[in-house]
Amino acid sequence: MNFLLPSVAIDPIHQFQVSKWLDLNIGGVDLSFTNASGFMLLGVVLTIAFFGVAASKGLLVPSRLQSMAEIGYGFVADMVRGAAGEEGLKFFPFVFTLFFFLFFANMIGMVPYAFTTTSHVIVTGALALLVISIVIGYGFYKNGLKFFKLFAPSGAPFLIYFLLVPIEVISFFARPLTLALRLFANMLAGHIMLKLFAGFAVSLIGAGIAYIPVAILAFSMGVALNALEFLVAGLQAYVFAILTCVYLNDALHPSH
Repeated sequence: MNFLLPSVAIDPIHQFQVSKWLDLNIGGVDLSFTNASGFMLLGVVLTIAFFGVAASKGLLVPSRLQSMAEIGYGFVADMVRGAAGEEGLKFFPFVFTLFFFLFFANMIGMVPYAFTTTSHVIVTGALALLVISIVIGYGFYKNGLKFFKLFAPSGAPFLIYFLLVPIEVISFFARPLTLALRLFANMLAGHIMLKLFAGFAVSLIGAGIAYIPVAILAFSMGVALNALEFLVAGLQAYVFAILTCVYLNDALHPSH
């Protein structure tokens, strides 16, 4: 395969490498500002800027930007209301922030040479642990020991509880793992596939004219995958947010 480019050029994992932008060490603790930190900060800035600009005028007849912001606001509000009920709207600011942070982070990752923060399990894992911590904390705050009803649904025969309760406990504590891995794995796999198809197309073009038809096919597949990855980027932000609402509903109504 002498037509392949150097390994660095086609290495699909190289795009996920965390690199230091500002080397900072305080008291033996590494507090360096990395590309991951920078792009997470960019996601926060873009989220605030988008809704700040959209809401700055508050026109009676909304502009396109204001309409987009209002649609986004209504979309998240309906999602929270549908999954957690009216009482769940007290968590609307949290879910709203979480959804749009993930949405912008995923979309930033689609820009060439940008860093995809959600392709790192440490990021998605931290968000998942935050979600489950809020669920457990608020569940005990609101329901006290009745929160344990979540692990013993009413109406089942008594003997079934010996099997049902362990399953429910394992299922509950597996939630942050599955929540984190779902987003991480989808973003990681998608970007690897994009890199592979792009590198394959370029390699085939460099191999000679005989490989041009295959290169065109690989490029076409890359374009189709790119469009699909935009859909996945938005969909995964939605899945993370809707599952957050479902878990919050368990904290609000553990006996259901």
